Parts: sequence; structure tokens; C-alpha cells
Amino acid sequence: MSTAMNFGSKSFKPRAPDKGSFPLDHFGECKDFKETFMKCLRDNNFNNSQCRLQSKDYLECRMNHQLMAQEPLEKLGFRDLMDPPPNQADKDAKP
Repeated sequence: MSTAMNFGSKSFKPRAPDKGSFPLDHFGECKDFKETFMKCLRDNNFNNSQCRLQSKDYLECRMNHQLMAQEPLEKLGFRDLMDPPPNQADKDAKP
């Protein structure tokens, strides 16, 4: 009696995950941003909420150098760090 199963009828087609996987920065294009972010983490006992601006800058650098897919920063959780659109800023300033 054979215990081997025949999986020949279906083929597995691997695909990259939607998020969480991106190319390494082999040329160090964003090294300074990464180092600034990592220093902030070390200085703040790895409390990442204290380093959100550095994290945003690092991710922007990665997107600008095609080291990760372009995503709106609002989708990455940085809505509160974004500058309001000019017309919105005018509305907020009026009494």
C-alpha cells in the first residue's frame, strides 16, 4: 500500500505578500533615514510612538527610491503627521 499522494493535478504558484515584503536597500539610499529612526528607537526605549516622524521620513525615502510600493501616507497610519490641504488650512484658521 502506498502512502504517497499525487499532487500533480494542482500546481502551486507562489506570489509575494501584499504588504510586509520589500527589496533590501543594497545601495544605502535610505541608510541615513534608517539610522535616524533606529537611533530614535534606542533613545526612546523602542517606544515607536515617539519616532513616528522618523518612521514616516524613512518610508517616504523607500517609496521615492522604488524600494517599496507607493502608498498614501494616510494609509500607512500617518494621517496626523500630514500637512492639511491649503484650502483646509484656510478653513481651520478662520474664526
